Amino acid sequence: MHGDHAPETAAPGPGRRLFALLLVNAVLAQVVTFVLRPAATYRAIELDVPSGWLGALTALFAVVPLVLAVPSGQATDRFSERRVMIAGGVLMTASAVVLLLAGSTTAGLAAGIIVLGTGHLLCVVGQQAAVANSAPDGRFDTAFGHYTFAASLGQAAGPGLIILAGGGRAVPDTGLLFAGSIGIGLVLTLSALFIRTPARPPGSREQEAGGMRTLVRLPGLPRALLVSCVVLAAVDITLVYLPALGTDRDLSAGFIGLLLTLRAVASMTSRFFLGKLVTLLDRRRLMVVTTVLSALSMAALALPLPPAALACLVVCLGLGLGVGQPLTMAWLASSTPPGLRGRAMSLRLTGNRLGQVVLPSAVGALAITTGAAGVLCATAAALGAAAALAGRRTAETAGTS
Repeated sequence: MHGDHAPETAAPGPGRRLFALLLVNAVLAQVVTFVLRPAATYRAIELDVPSGWLGALTALFAVVPLVLAVPSGQATDRFSERRVMIAGGVLMTASAVVLLLAGSTTAGLAAGIIVLGTGHLLCVVGQQAAVANSAPDGRFDTAFGHYTFAASLGQAAGPGLIILAGGGRAVPDTGLLFAGSIGIGLVLTLSALFIRTPARPPGSREQEAGGMRTLVRLPGLPRALLVSCVVLAAVDITLVYLPALGTDRDLSAGFIGLLLTLRAVASMTSRFFLGKLVTLLDRRRLMVVTTVLSALSMAALALPLPPAALACLVVCLGLGLGVGQPLTMAWLASSTPPGLRGRAMSLRLTGNRLGQVVLPSAVGALAITTGAAGVLCATAAALGAAAALAGRRTAETAGTS
């Protein structure tokens, strides 16, 4: 992220009704995702899928979206955020149907996860472009902080449903979780029908002509995207390997659901105050500090610690992991003209999806010999490398900022 940040102003945010609907849509999309993905992991455990293959199942969530991310951004810029979000809601609902009806086989699980990943991609590209095109200049950090706060709220509520579906057992009622997600997906789709984004500013069509060439020339883009994708892959790995860690150490599904909820709530906290945090530091320094915190917390989770210590570490992990995504969104929104913001967000998601494919697959191979604890240590090392990269970049640009 080249340079610091634009000063936060007192300009009003987007229309209350629009922003409220966007936040509802963001919450529901994450609820469905954070119910179905752990539920699919538990179903895979029920089917005696080897632990090494859990990383491959995690990567499937990102495989098709990796190919479709940029086209989805082009569709958002061309057709509207609303239509893309409706399509995403339909696909996420369909994924729950697939998992319910065909999730008793590994192939059915794989198909459901792929459909879920595609629907999630469409939802978040539409949501992020809508936020970027609705927030006034100088308020991007706050707007994306609140947007990702809503996403974290959904990420907290999703694991909470796991507790209701039999959290006292080692493996919850996965069929009930799949069925409940169908209803939530229908509400998600319905909420997108009522979203109306502002008209494009004059000249946005001309801005679209530059396309991806304009975006890839943004200074510091590759490193910002790399840090973003490592942070998001770390979130994915905790979503899959905390349940695996729990089964390795005889921790109940309810306690693991509590840990996932604590991580999400901690991320909500850092995201809600993102605008103030950026004002106190700046985007680059904040990225370095929070990524280091995430790396240290992730490494410590691999240690044989009592439940209370695990809970404290997960809170620290959530505080650190919560910052990376809204920071890169705000930077892209402030650096990109309105007619290209859908593609800008999709480019970020392409990098994120690549990280979601490569990193879980790589660390999943470690699970065969080291178990879930080894996966967490490897992920901590990746976060440490990302923090070092962000820190080196800070040093390189210190004289020009």
